[in-house]
Amino acid sequence: MANRPAQNQSSKTFDAYLAALSEEQRATLERLRKTIRAAAPKAEEGISYGLAAFRLDGRPLVGLGASAKHCAFYLMSGSTVTDHAAELKGYDTSKGTIRFPASKTLPAALVRKLVKARIAENAAA
Repeated sequence: MANRPAQNQSSKTFDAYLAALSEEQRATLERLRKTIRAAAPKAEEGISYGLAAFRLDGRPLVGLGASAKHCAFYLMSGSTVTDHAAELKGYDTSKGTIRFPASKTLPAALVRKLVKARIAENAAA
């Protein structure tokens, strides 16, 4: 997580995290935030591990962030990325992260599907 902008590492709120980003990154992550809120309306916003994050029923759900070179959607689960590998083909992924350029927001339908998968995963745990 060393790629995060230094100003965000001390953000205390979700809005403060976004406010510290470039206009393009902020706009991209605001769209992602809106899609997540629609998919998980009861999720609570906050800061987790220095990232803007959502919790549901007290458990980590998903997060979002930005570095100098990309935006990221953190699924906080390696299995969700693996389970949806075919749909994530073409994206830069790692164990629990999807990275994408700020100029190209993730498709809302994909985000909703991934958030719903995380809700189901948390419920089953």
